[in-house]
Amino acid sequence: MFVYEKKLQYPVKIKNPNPALAKFIITQYGGPDGELGASMRYLSQRFSMPYPELKGLLTDIGTEELGHLEMVGAIVHQLTRSMSQEEIKEAGFDTYFVDHTAGVYPTAASGFPWNAASIAVKGDVITDLTEDMGAEQKARTTYDNILRLSDDPDVNNVIRFLREREVVHFQRFGEGLRLAMDKMDSKNFYAVNPAFD
Repeated sequence: MFVYEKKLQYPVKIKNPNPALAKFIITQYGGPDGELGASMRYLSQRFSMPYPELKGLLTDIGTEELGHLEMVGAIVHQLTRSMSQEEIKEAGFDTYFVDHTAGVYPTAASGFPWNAASIAVKGDVITDLTEDMGAEQKARTTYDNILRLSDDPDVNNVIRFLREREVVHFQRFGEGLRLAMDKMDSKNFYAVNPAFD
């Protein structure tokens, strides 16, 4: 069961609306390496995880990713509040605006809406944890790219925080993978011994 604390993990207080910036930050809401996919991946993988401590790890990080989804949504909302028609057009936000007004919709920066095809759930301990490490690195790279394009310190402070959490999650999944390898039994022998045929 989840307990919702009505505050963000890191405060989001954007002073200056900027729909052009929101156009690419939205990708961490619903893009292929964004927070929605991460939360769904980990909370789905936990069901087939055979080790309680790793099931707990997936649940912990999956619920934290839901909090990150909320933070990214808050950034996008604050960047797009009170836009004039001219600002919408000048920022190139018009195509998004036509479909969603200023609603926060799970989509990639390229415009493709979120779908479950961007997450991987295999049911194999090694495969899933390795995928999770890769997913955290892809999210970190996306946050790096956002930082290269953003000149708003209010946005960048939050993005840096989120980026740091991706690094921590990568490390925790690495620890989980080492733990799983230590626990492998004969039923999972093939997963760590490629010569076994």
